[in-house]
Amino acid sequence: MLKTSFLRSPREGEASLDIATDAGIATLAAELIGSRRTVLPKRLGTPGPDAAQQQIILEAAASAPDHGQLLPWRFVVVPMSARAALGEVFAEALIERDPDATTDQCEQAREKAQRAPWLLLLVVDGACGDPAVDLLERVVSAGCAVQNLLLMATALGFGSALTSGKALSSRCLKRLFGLRERERALCFVSIGTVLSVKPGRVRPDVADFVSTLGDAPTSQF
Repeated sequence: MLKTSFLRSPREGEASLDIATDAGIATLAAELIGSRRTVLPKRLGTPGPDAAQQQIILEAAASAPDHGQLLPWRFVVVPMSARAALGEVFAEALIERDPDATTDQCEQAREKAQRAPWLLLLVVDGACGDPAVDLLERVVSAGCAVQNLLLMATALGFGSALTSGKALSSRCLKRLFGLRERERALCFVSIGTVLSVKPGRVRPDVADFVSTLGDAPTSQF
């Protein structure tokens, strides 16, 4: 179990934390990161995190790198009371893309909104604050925030998943969430108790995604 002092950075006015960077903490971090798995929303059930656990999970997101302290991302919680409205948006977005969608397909789209006990939407703001911080950098910050969130959910014993889809860019979804023109819905985050799991994917080797400048042919651009 992680100590409370290890869960968050000091707030303004608090003394800096003196956390030893020993092998035990490094091993704990490696085990936590390695244990994170995507568990699809249909395999997540109750109970979800309670209010105190939700606060811990969300506080983890605040440690993401944020150039210029723009806070270019935010999470919107979708409570069960709003799931039916979200389901209608999923169905409407489907019909916008495919006017010939069947009744069954529309019902399947609606059902997706009912999965996972805790559901959030991650939104990125492409224009707040310093315009020199471009959209890609803002998305990277959002990605770090959501990874922190997923890791803390894993540490607390919950399963989680990120889901996307064409509905995220639909007019009806933007209307439901009140997104401004400069904002983009990046993904949904689902968190809950793991009901069933599939074998984890094979993780890539370090050599698959790391190279050394000078060892490979340079770009022609």
